[in-house]
Amino acid sequence: MDAAITGLGLLTPAGLGVEATWQGLCAGRPTARQHAVLDGLPVDFCCRLPDFDAEAVLGRRLTWRLDLFTKMALVAATEAVRDAGLDPAVWNGARVGVVIGNGSGGNVGLEKEYGKLQEGRVTAISPLTIPRSVPNMVAGEIALALQALGPNFVTATACASGATALGTARDLLRLDRCDVVIAGGSESVCSRIASAGFSQAGVLSTRTHDPAGASRPFDADRDGFVLGEGAAVLVMERAAHARARGARVHGYLSGYGATADGYHPTAPDPGGQGVQRATEMALSDAGLRHEEIGHINAHGTSTQKNDLAEALVMQRMFPSRPPVTATKSVIGHGVGAAGAIEAAVTVLALREQLIPPTANLDRMDERIDLDVVTKAPRPHAMSAAVSNSFAFGGQNAVLAFRAP
Repeated sequence: MDAAITGLGLLTPAGLGVEATWQGLCAGRPTARQHAVLDGLPVDFCCRLPDFDAEAVLGRRLTWRLDLFTKMALVAATEAVRDAGLDPAVWNGARVGVVIGNGSGGNVGLEKEYGKLQEGRVTAISPLTIPRSVPNMVAGEIALALQALGPNFVTATACASGATALGTARDLLRLDRCDVVIAGGSESVCSRIASAGFSQAGVLSTRTHDPAGASRPFDADRDGFVLGEGAAVLVMERAAHARARGARVHGYLSGYGATADGYHPTAPDPGGQGVQRATEMALSDAGLRHEEIGHINAHGTSTQKNDLAEALVMQRMFPSRPPVTATKSVIGHGVGAAGAIEAAVTVLALREQLIPPTANLDRMDERIDLDVVTKAPRPHAMSAAVSNSFAFGGQNAVLAFRAP
């Protein structure tokens, strides 16, 4: 059973809201900049939201109570529910679930509170430190604000978390546990501890002289990913439920595949066997053949190993070479939010029959044979598309979508 996607909400470094994000991605302008919060670190740049004012949407009291990752998710959820034409004041909340992907919780706020502890100001630490920072609160706060009273939880599969959330939400609908699920991902890793930790792991680009050119998936000169932040929320419904209320449908989530590499804590299996199994699972689940896939939104982190492993799988599985794009080239890597953001962008590409470009791909890695969209958005007729998400821990999630 396909899940109908009836509402979209997006906050990304490319823009605040669905339309602004879509326009920013189609423009293909990288958003990586140096930021004062990272001053003095080996990598002092990231991709942040432009002029995000949660208080204007949520009000001062609620905004004060929440960490950034929860604020972003709640604003995106509010946009998505409004876009779906649903009214929480009258819906049957017991049949509405919430599944949100997140990788690290409130690391931005927790870092601030830990600074007080280091300074010996224990009594200055906020009593909201734990409720603000624990990952499950992002789903709990959405339930509280929107009175979504069905299944409520967070998926944590690192960089695949958002995609895992969407696949899990689709399964809840198939099992008839819910009529509606508010699903997606939210994360900010634009913090000092995240930058330092990822930098020490050797996975961040060190192109400090050219932040805008740092995220360059599939390029021969790629040297790592760029940290980002953002949120994406999709309202998903049983197709019959959406039809019964005359809802507008943006697209359908038809297939989901999830596997583990079992290879290494942080490096991908160079042969891509886990990725291939996840892709095969998603296509089988959707009842789609490889030649029916008209577009792929790649995980495309801009690291040497990940890009090559992913490209080799796409080359093996899709000999017709459907056009590929890599959203992270523009907005950086949103970790737990990335899979949900890229899924939403894939839905928009299918709806608009237009593929946003990959930025900074100046010289293709000679080992990679893909049709990557660059320079400008490409009009393209397509009825189905795939979105890839992979993670530390060897966790893979692949989503297959159909056009409305």
